[in-house]
Amino acid sequence: MPEIQMPKLSDTMTEGTLVAWKKKKGDKVSAGDVIAEIETDKATMEWESPEDGTLTEIYVEEGGKVDVGQRIAFIGEEGEAAPKEEKKAPEKKEKKEEPPEKEAKKPEKPKKEQAQTEKAASTKAEEKETAPPQKDVEAGVSPASESRETRAEPERPARPPLQESEARVKASPVARRIAAELGVDLGSVKGTGPEGRVTETDVRAAAKAVAAVANRGQTQPPRPAAPKPGPGSRIQLSGMRKGIAERLVQSKAPVPHFYLNIDIDAGPLMEARAELKSGGEDSDTSKITVNDFVLKAAVMAAVKVPKVNASFDIDAIVQYADVDLGIAVAIEDGLLTPVIRAAQDKSLREISELAKDLANRARNKRMKPEEFQGGSFTVSNLGGMGIDSFSAIINPPQGFILALGKINKMPVIDNCDQVVIGHRMSIWMSCDHRVIDGALGAVYLKELRHLLENPALLLV
Repeated sequence: MPEIQMPKLSDTMTEGTLVAWKKKKGDKVSAGDVIAEIETDKATMEWESPEDGTLTEIYVEEGGKVDVGQRIAFIGEEGEAAPKEEKKAPEKKEKKEEPPEKEAKKPEKPKKEQAQTEKAASTKAEEKETAPPQKDVEAGVSPASESRETRAEPERPARPPLQESEARVKASPVARRIAAELGVDLGSVKGTGPEGRVTETDVRAAAKAVAAVANRGQTQPPRPAAPKPGPGSRIQLSGMRKGIAERLVQSKAPVPHFYLNIDIDAGPLMEARAELKSGGEDSDTSKITVNDFVLKAAVMAAVKVPKVNASFDIDAIVQYADVDLGIAVAIEDGLLTPVIRAAQDKSLREISELAKDLANRARNKRMKPEEFQGGSFTVSNLGGMGIDSFSAIINPPQGFILALGKINKMPVIDNCDQVVIGHRMSIWMSCDHRVIDGALGAVYLKELRHLLENPALLLV
């Protein structure tokens, strides 16, 4: 039976957060049952059981983060215990013993020679004990020069016994002497020597800092305390917000964006929508909206101008055979871009139904990973939220993104040079200049405008 591991639910996912368990330990589950909600760097999704069995063990509590591939649960047969994780004992290094032959071959020293050797060693040990302490390397003073300086200087009073905090500090003998003279607490000095050892330079710098603070306090009046910040809270980034931030930086920083903008006559679109409404199109939730017309037109324009249906790949431009249309969907924690595959083969009605289904499942965390990965380009529409116009950031590695504003009533000049009330919609195209030049983007927008201002072409 399977050990459930943290799945890789997106191409950029490295870790996941176990948001909630839908089953508890000991519950029986069937293949396809939702057992948990997992948050990735792109979405929070429901995770289904791969097999029938009993949820024998849960290794990750709700809210826990684990890397992709680490175990999170175990599904076994009834009465089957979860496997225990084996702990490897540390390997003992065998001590190599010298063969007895080597010891036997060592010649024994004569007793007289051995006595002379021991006497010489004893003499060297005594010299080492009586020798003056060596100066620290950082001080740059040789033992000889130290002894001369010591003889020339007047006698100093005996140093007071070290405090317990100072005794534990690693410091050179010179540093300890200078600290005693200047009244510096070694325990408060940060050492810059090897292994954090306090040097003479560190002590003198600390003494200067203390003196500067004291002088400042005498010459300047005390500053008023800084006002405390008002009430607020620090909100930890979710996996999705973190993923969005990383991807936007990956897009905006290295991708050379440029922007094109058109305002289309949306009157024909409004008329087409009114005709559908009069025919009973508003009677159910599957009605065709203005946004659906734009999605269909964006796909057909990409078929007419296939060079925009591409992406940049290091040393080549990848030309896509299918138009995989991404749709930006705002959800509670961020943004998802589900993809309609091979949209060039779909009718206006099919695109409308697929777009609504994907958006609904995205908001209810019922999407599969493959449904929001890839895509040729993306359409983002904020017109329904009252935004007149905006430019969007490209979703890498796509070549461009379309940003739609709301349809506004405004005075326009018609073909007879008369001022009339018209409908206008702003469309911005953000392009990757490595893939799409300004002229190519202009050709695409010209075709898009032609289709939207003649919506009957979208029905054929």
